[in-house]
Amino acid sequence: MSPLAKKIVIAFSVLVLVYVTAGYLRARASDDKSFHALTVYSEVLEHIQRDYVDEPNMHQVTNGALHGLVDSLDPESTYLSPLEYKDYKEKSEQPAPASAGATLTKRFGYISVISTLPDSPAEKAALQLGDIIEKIAGFTTGQMGVDQAQVLLTGVPGTVVKLSVIRRGKPEPQEVNLTLAKLPTPKLVEDKLAGDVAYLRIPEFEAGVSQQIRTRLAEFNRQGAHKLILDLRDCSSGEMQEGISTAQLFLNSGTITTLKGQTVSPVVSSAEPSKAVWAQPMTVLIGNSTAGPAEIVASAIADNHRGDTIGDRSYGTASMQKLMQLDDGSAIILTIANYYTPAGKEIPTDGVVPTVAVAPPPADSVAEMEQSPSALPAGTVSPDDPVVKKAIEILQSVAPMKKAAANRKPARSNTTAVLESLASMPQAA
Repeated sequence: MSPLAKKIVIAFSVLVLVYVTAGYLRARASDDKSFHALTVYSEVLEHIQRDYVDEPNMHQVTNGALHGLVDSLDPESTYLSPLEYKDYKEKSEQPAPASAGATLTKRFGYISVISTLPDSPAEKAALQLGDIIEKIAGFTTGQMGVDQAQVLLTGVPGTVVKLSVIRRGKPEPQEVNLTLAKLPTPKLVEDKLAGDVAYLRIPEFEAGVSQQIRTRLAEFNRQGAHKLILDLRDCSSGEMQEGISTAQLFLNSGTITTLKGQTVSPVVSSAEPSKAVWAQPMTVLIGNSTAGPAEIVASAIADNHRGDTIGDRSYGTASMQKLMQLDDGSAIILTIANYYTPAGKEIPTDGVVPTVAVAPPPADSVAEMEQSPSALPAGTVSPDDPVVKKAIEILQSVAPMKKAAANRKPARSNTTAVLESLASMPQAA
């Protein structure tokens, strides 16, 4: 086929696509905004074909346009070309035994790090919040979805994955060799702080963690702890339902979160008195690396006035995605619903703002402590952590509950209510 014939076929195909799509959108929309956007898109394509310096590769142009279209929505949504989707599907259907242990998002158009799991390959490679991964195994992440990046960071134990990482304060990308490994089961970190204050750090909300937390809370009660610090800093992964179940351990009443979207009917998750096990005073520590299920827990505690959230604003990722395959073999991973706080704020948009703002310790002081021979052993809390110190200060100013159910009024029977009403009536002369 001659170059001219190719151009005619491409142009005709684009016009047909625009005409059919425009008709469909006109039938559904009450205005012509979508039609106008498609008209502009068609005009841009026409100029590219006719006026660009070289004959364009229309496949690449269209592929790039579709990536940009979906990427512009939010960090979690992405477009997968037929080849990308085939590769993603094959690798996803065979769970890899080893991974990096990093929670990822997109920032400035590239894959970025939110947090890393303790003792994971990502932590050992010194990846941290804000690091931008420019390349993974030689592939640029500019048009790469979060799920694609996660797949590239899984494989056989011992596999070395080369990363190109842009870090704050570094003028050039840093080359990082990350060795994949089977992740150890994340452990809850517990400690006993000043007086009767218990401390519990959650690394991630994997399946079953809410039951582990329930067990720890029961132990704290037996040990005589009357106040709790729940540390959700650097906690950014896991299952949303585990976050909801964890919030129910602390709440006797109120809304925990609401999930809703344009095509998703609102799903309200509420507290259940029978599931609450901790009625004592508590605080929740959050930071920029708090995300996902941890944000549901933090906002539920704060908005129901159950305790203060202390630290810095959370990242904002609590949402639901859906994979949808398209007719040409491509696919899109689309955010279809977001989680909302009890106060009605959209978590991916607003994050969770602390009720008591405290700046985290400087990164250089944290690094010095970790490199010091006298570094604290695992499972203990630094006494110099300003966020922890503020939490202790707040808790020490609050009197503990005498009984676990002290914050609940006893229910009155119908008979009791009737007798009280009769007693309050004026007596006949």
